[in-house]
Amino acid sequence: MHYKKSIILIVDDEEVNRNILYDRIISMGHIPLLAENGKLAISTIEQQKPDLILLDIMMPVMDGYETLNHLKSHETYKNIPIQLLSAKDDQHSIVKGLELGADNYIVKPYNAAILKARISSSLKKKHLQDSENYYMDQVRTMNKKLNKLVYQQMKEIAQGHTETVFALCKLTESRDPETGEHLSRMREYSKALTIQLKKNPKYTDTIDDDFIDILYRSSPLHDIGKVGIPDYILNKPDKLTSDEFEIMKTHTEIGEQSLNELYQEFPSNPILYMGSQIAGKHHEKWDGTGYPSALKGENIPLAARVVALSDMYDALTSHRTYKEAFTYEKSKELILKEDGKRFDPDIIKAFLEIEHTFIHIHKEFST
Repeated sequence: MHYKKSIILIVDDEEVNRNILYDRIISMGHIPLLAENGKLAISTIEQQKPDLILLDIMMPVMDGYETLNHLKSHETYKNIPIQLLSAKDDQHSIVKGLELGADNYIVKPYNAAILKARISSSLKKKHLQDSENYYMDQVRTMNKKLNKLVYQQMKEIAQGHTETVFALCKLTESRDPETGEHLSRMREYSKALTIQLKKNPKYTDTIDDDFIDILYRSSPLHDIGKVGIPDYILNKPDKLTSDEFEIMKTHTEIGEQSLNELYQEFPSNPILYMGSQIAGKHHEKWDGTGYPSALKGENIPLAARVVALSDMYDALTSHRTYKEAFTYEKSKELILKEDGKRFDPDIIKAFLEIEHTFIHIHKEFST
């Protein structure tokens, strides 16, 4: 990114000091503004917001501490970096300035090279922060547009048959070139798990042939909300930053909200109802440490609990840019470590009973 010339406000009651700093700012290629005290500085800032403020402390009318406190308490100006420049070199003065929010405290007479370096460092941080804020605004705008697009696309096919819904999910999957037959494996794993789980007397009244069929049809919708996630995050080969991960996590809410809105229009469509549960809750964990709602145990919809294990098994046994595929044995070992933590113990038990079926599915649908 090419940074534009920065505007730097110099606030000092001594004309000679203002002139020296003025010349230094000019020599660095930036634009200096001048003010003789804090009151004039605030008036100047209201007219033209600077990228950095060099602020003297001992001034008439309104001193540096008052000015600093006023600016850091103001929502519009609190993020402007401020460097205090003062002849006061005692610990109390320095600590007070930093506690009030100054980014730096430089004691006069200052070293010209050090001052230049600190100005450059502050401006770099400011520009990076401005860029990040701008980008996050763009992401939020993009998400709203994509969310609307998802809704419109899904509305058109909401009453369609299974393969039409599956084709829509493929649109999401196609943004990640490494997923291959992920959706095909996912629905087969989920179907096999549910058929096995049906044999458990605990689920006699919950799982029937219709439940299995609807889960098979709706499980590919689990990541439909990723249509609303920017490509740079979705396909990033390295570990996501905390901010990027927070954006990634929103795919659950985007998917659930879109499907819920469609279900309100087409309440007779069970695929939309179960699909919204799966999309919104497949990252919840049995022990309550998942997202987005930190649901625990059987408060997590059964369909989402089934898909959660299917999703992880496929992730473990598949190649990604950041890892090679794990062996079937290693994948099973990692899943068992999540027994009672990430996964429902009943579903773990069902998985162990049909692990051979999972391996067969993986081989059949490998690309």
